[in-house]
Amino acid sequence: REQAKRGGIPLADVDAITFIDITVDGADEIDSQKRMIKGGGGALLREKILANSSREMVVIVDESKVVEKLGKHSLPVEILPFGREATIDKIKKLGFHGKIRSHDRDGPYLTDNGNLIYDIQFDSLRDDPERDHEKLIRIPGVLETGFFFNLAGRVLIGKSDGTVAQLE
Repeated sequence: REQAKRGGIPLADVDAITFIDITVDGADEIDSQKRMIKGGGGALLREKILANSSREMVVIVDESKVVEKLGKHSLPVEILPFGREATIDKIKKLGFHGKIRSHDRDGPYLTDNGNLIYDIQFDSLRDDPERDHEKLIRIPGVLETGFFFNLAGRVLIGKSDGTVAQLE
């Protein structure tokens, strides 16, 4: 938002609109089914709301982000600060392990919504990320996961040779 303002790009009040024509964003990982892990920058809940409000989401990635299976990159999970240890305990009881994202000396990283990010490190690539998402999202205190399904429209892939491919 701040970059757009500095660049003179007019902004709409997101609370006053019901749809967006197009969203252009990146991904931390994307597979051939256009399933993604997003949220490495920490704005996954807001990004998912915007993508879900868009008529089309265009995803732009470099070829290193295209994977056969999701799970090499950590999965950000946005959680409420209230009761965080109980929420994390439930996540661990499902067999997932990770840590609260931090700002080194400044304490935990807080999202624009004032929430925490719990970054899950997978032991293996994910055969059924939809199932993982469903298990996590049912935990009280988990607001959203960085799994994005059925949202990407066009996917543009920048290649190291300077060409651009499109994921079909």
